[in-house]
Amino acid sequence: MELTEAMRTVGTCRYFTADPVPDAVLRRAFDVARFGPQGGNRQPVRWVVVRDAARKQALADLYLPMWKAYLGGIGDGTVNVGALPRTVRDADHFAENLATVPAIVVVCAQVDGLHPTDLELERVSVVGGASIYPTVQNFCLALRDQGVGSAVTTLLCHHEEEVRELLEIPDGVLTAAHVAVGYPEKGFPTSLTRSPVEDIVSAETYGRPFFAAAGV
Repeated sequence: MELTEAMRTVGTCRYFTADPVPDAVLRRAFDVARFGPQGGNRQPVRWVVVRDAARKQALADLYLPMWKAYLGGIGDGTVNVGALPRTVRDADHFAENLATVPAIVVVCAQVDGLHPTDLELERVSVVGGASIYPTVQNFCLALRDQGVGSAVTTLLCHHEEEVRELLEIPDGVLTAAHVAVGYPEKGFPTSLTRSPVEDIVSAETYGRPFFAAAGV
């Protein structure tokens, strides 16, 4: 598959078939994913593939109450996600059926392989993720190339201690995301709604458009 097409259609899959994803498909995706950029080539990312029904159910049992609380916030207006009602319904279906997804891949990272340079700033720290999430995106793109869908979620990171115990994750290793993996029940999107380039790229100073608006 051509790279640009994969990037434009990888999307978030929330409806999966029951068909198992072969080991060879996963191996190819992991093989490609490991070439994602990371600070100092420390390669901190580790993966746990969860297929066991009981473990998947345990993860789903942790996930669903958190999602329902988030959904309740959307309903009462205390959480503003800007999502279309259909997207929220799809996300609710995903949460309700997480245990039936063919595989849940838990993204881990060795803490000593991260170098967050923003810990002392008076805001949430994000820099450490630069050595993790490009690799995760590579994984999703490599799956898309093979006709496999994925959905990245970080809600379960709130329950890291329970996940660590369930999956026997050692000290010094954190959880950064969970990726649902399987063949898409409804196919892949042909178009994704994203902000236009003119609205998100600035020239020299923040907010000064780099590109002229279409038609100007």
